[in-house]
Amino acid sequence: MPQNSLITTGLKLARWPALAIATAWLAGCAYAPGLSMGQNLAADAQRQTAGTEQDAPPPGALLSITADLLRQQRASLPTDIGQGVKSLFGEAAPYTIGPGDVLNIVVWDHPELAIAAAASSSTADVSSLTAVGNGYNVSPNGLIQFPYVGQIQLGGMTEFQARDLLTKRLAKYIKDPQVTVRIQAYRSGRVYIDGEVRIPGLQPINDLPMTLPEALNRAGGLTASADRSRIAISRNGSTTAINLLQLSALGINPNHILLRRGDLLHVHNRDESKVFVMGEVTRPLAQPLRNGRLTLNEALGEAGGLNATSGDPRQIYVVRSAAKEQAKIYHLDASAPMAYALAEGFELQSHDVVYVDPVPLVRWNRVISLILPSAQAVNVTRDAAN
Repeated sequence: MPQNSLITTGLKLARWPALAIATAWLAGCAYAPGLSMGQNLAADAQRQTAGTEQDAPPPGALLSITADLLRQQRASLPTDIGQGVKSLFGEAAPYTIGPGDVLNIVVWDHPELAIAAAASSSTADVSSLTAVGNGYNVSPNGLIQFPYVGQIQLGGMTEFQARDLLTKRLAKYIKDPQVTVRIQAYRSGRVYIDGEVRIPGLQPINDLPMTLPEALNRAGGLTASADRSRIAISRNGSTTAINLLQLSALGINPNHILLRRGDLLHVHNRDESKVFVMGEVTRPLAQPLRNGRLTLNEALGEAGGLNATSGDPRQIYVVRSAAKEQAKIYHLDASAPMAYALAEGFELQSHDVVYVDPVPLVRWNRVISLILPSAQAVNVTRDAAN
């Protein structure tokens, strides 16, 4: 290469470090690497080039966390449980015999009417059959077969109604019959319970009312990871969400919720409802809600608070997105300690993103850390050319 060309190339390369640093300085923190919300989103959006204007929030999406905002949120809290939960309310009624149930029927002083236990060579089998006694299976149509009486419809009756009917029918053949009817095995109605319970599975509906607390108790109670604010009951193709804490706050006894045959009860895991704390905090993390509740203060506390060297307390944001609505961004200026009282009253929702911006000096330092290696590479190339 001619010597004049080498000199020209060296001069051009020598100007590169200064040019790169000057460009980065003029750009400032707006082009710092990593996610950044900016000190004033609306103003930043106007100053950005056309290629970055798409990052600006839609009009009205940026909301300041103030005492007025907290009052509006508290006023919007539901004061009623809704029609969906009310539709699950019911009054306990006596158990009625249904298909699949096994009945134990005794006609006193008439052992010939009792079903004899089958013979067995095993002592254990004999004892188990003796415990079963004379069981009559109820057919899908609610019928049983009984001596003298033949087929008799007992489905839909209570134990006492079935006893009275059998006594009336047997009176034609036996003088003053003394009959006892009891349900030996409850098999006509079941509720399936799964999720965060200790003993998931099928629970039969028996003579005790199958209320929501009764069903949870039969399943061994809730596990440590259960979300008491997210219990779902599926019935007839529709699912209703139940918040036990909301019921308690409204003074409603959950025993009013009565389960029916075929209901599915599911208890959600609290890890399914999380908020994400990111940015300049000590420990970025995904924090689950505590039974449906978590304040901004609690989320920041779980993350170890703001990073003392890089976090900007004036720039704390909560990004909240909804399926059918535009995302909203809530901004908290916590430069004054009193602002954390507002953070304590700000309720987070599932899948909120809490983000803390870095201070401008940190963002500038990150820009420099990317530029200097390139500048050093240019200097090495220039020295090699010389």
